[in-house]
Amino acid sequence: MKSRRRNLEIFSLSFLDIVSCGFGAVILLVLISKPLEGTSSSDINAAKQMLQQVISAQNQVEKSSRELEKKQQELTSLKQISSLIKQSEATTKKQLGAKSSELEKLDGDLEGLSLVESSLKRASIKPSSATKRDAEVGGIPVDSDYIIFIVDTSGSMLNIWPRVSRELVNVLKIHPKVTGFQIMNDNGSHLISSYAGKWIPDTPQRRRAVMGMFTSWNSASNSSPVEGIEMALKRYAKSDISLSIYVFGDDYSGSSYGPVIDTIDKLNRNRITGKRLAKIHAIGFMSQYTTNRFAILMREVTKRNGGTFLALHP
Repeated sequence: MKSRRRNLEIFSLSFLDIVSCGFGAVILLVLISKPLEGTSSSDINAAKQMLQQVISAQNQVEKSSRELEKKQQELTSLKQISSLIKQSEATTKKQLGAKSSELEKLDGDLEGLSLVESSLKRASIKPSSATKRDAEVGGIPVDSDYIIFIVDTSGSMLNIWPRVSRELVNVLKIHPKVTGFQIMNDNGSHLISSYAGKWIPDTPQRRRAVMGMFTSWNSASNSSPVEGIEMALKRYAKSDISLSIYVFGDDYSGSSYGPVIDTIDKLNRNRITGKRLAKIHAIGFMSQYTTNRFAILMREVTKRNGGTFLALHP
């Protein structure tokens, strides 16, 4: 079999491709290197200046960023200070409001005290050494070692309770110092149940605490002081102590006067000596439902028991 000999062509298509690629690479190198050879020194300087400007601008941006961050920190601090100032203002306003309330309360106390003092002057109240009584009004000795308040806590009295509280404080002030005191309502219920049958010690702190409780006291009653007076005489009146009873009210809901007056007079007498065990005073308030029944009853009760009746007008 006769072998075929392949003819080799030097300038084939593949060969021409390789040569073309090499020639193109040479031309590309020439094009790239050509401009670099013609670059002047002025262009280089211009490029350096631009580079310096870029670096300077970058530094300026960094500096501005730092200053902005510092301003933001200062702004945060100012906001915190502003918040503290607002809190301080709110606290100050609250304290001023509390002081204003205290001043208003003090003004009310002074007004009530002036009213009681004027009423006491009209009643010819004497100092602690007074012992004589006038047939019409008479003096109120304030030398008792113990005092009891019997206060009507019915709805009509609760409507004027702030005034009732002020007057109780004012009457208590004319007794600067006593051994003990007690507060009951007209039905005989005690303001402080734990002290029922005992005396509340008289100290400035104790007075303030008791009056704080009294101002918010809400105890239903039948607007009749009889039960309270009888309980006060049975539990607390003793022959070996000096006692004054103050009855606060605006009405009397009971029926007859005679039996009540006689019973109180009997309970307030020492069985052996016949002397009075307590002085009974009364203060009548004007409310929406005030009648003359409280005044009728208490005028006779106070007259028979060494006391004085005062009617407070609005």
